[in-house]
Amino acid sequence: MNQPATEPCQQQPAPAGDRLHLREMRAAFPHTIPVLTGFLFLGLAFGILMNSKGYGALWAVGMSLFTFAGSMQYVAVNLLTAAFNPLYAFLLTLMVNARHLFYGVSMLEPFQGLGKKKCYLIFALCDETFSILCSAKPPQGLDRGWFMIWVALLDHCYWVLGTALGSLAGALITFDTTGIDFVMTALFVVIFLNQWREQKNHLPAVVGVGASLICLVLFGPDNFLLPAMAAMAVVLCFARKNIEGRDAAC
Repeated sequence: MNQPATEPCQQQPAPAGDRLHLREMRAAFPHTIPVLTGFLFLGLAFGILMNSKGYGALWAVGMSLFTFAGSMQYVAVNLLTAAFNPLYAFLLTLMVNARHLFYGVSMLEPFQGLGKKKCYLIFALCDETFSILCSAKPPQGLDRGWFMIWVALLDHCYWVLGTALGSLAGALITFDTTGIDFVMTALFVVIFLNQWREQKNHLPAVVGVGASLICLVLFGPDNFLLPAMAAMAVVLCFARKNIEGRDAAC
C-alpha cells in the first residue's frame, strides 16, 4: 500500500532575537561595564572639547563614529585648529597609535574564519576591546564571532554616546572650558603612576620620561612629541634584551 508522500521539513525562520544574536549581546555586556564607565566620561570630555573649539555635535559624533581613535581624537582637535600639515598629522597619528600594529597582529588568529565580521572587528579594535577579547570567552553554545562583535560594538557605542552627551552639554550649558584638553594628559599620568607601582622594572618608564624631557629641551613644546616617541622606540628596541632579562629576574 502506497504511503502518502511526506512533505519535506521546512526550516523555521529564526526568531528575531536569534537573528540579532541577543544572547551573545547579553553575555558580552557584563564584560564591557568597566569600559562603559570610562568611555562615557572620556567621550563626554571630548565632546565638550570639540564644542569649545567651535565644532558642533555633528562633527564630534561623526569623528567618534567613523574615526574612533581614542586619545588620537584629542590630539586631532589641535590638528584641526592648527595650520594644515598632512605629513605631520600622518606621522603623529602613526606614532600615537603605533601600538595598534602590535596587538592587531596578535588578533589575526582569533579573527580567522569570521568572514565579514572581521572588517568591523579590525576597525573597532581599541585598547579596551583588545583586553576584553583576550581575556573573555563566550559561554558554551554561543557564537564566538557575534560575541566578539558585540564586545566591540558596545564599546564603540559607549564612546559615541559619551561624545554626543558632551557635545550637547557644551552647547546647552555655558561654563569655562579652560583646561578641558588636559583630561588626556591627566589620564596618561594616572596610567603611568599605576604602571610604575605595579611593575618592578622601571627602565621603560625612565626611558620614556628621559626621552621626553631631552626632546622638550631640544625641540620645544610644539615639536618635541614626534622625536621623543621615535627616540623611545629606538632606545627600547636596543634595550629589549636587557628589559626582558630584568622582567625575568623580577
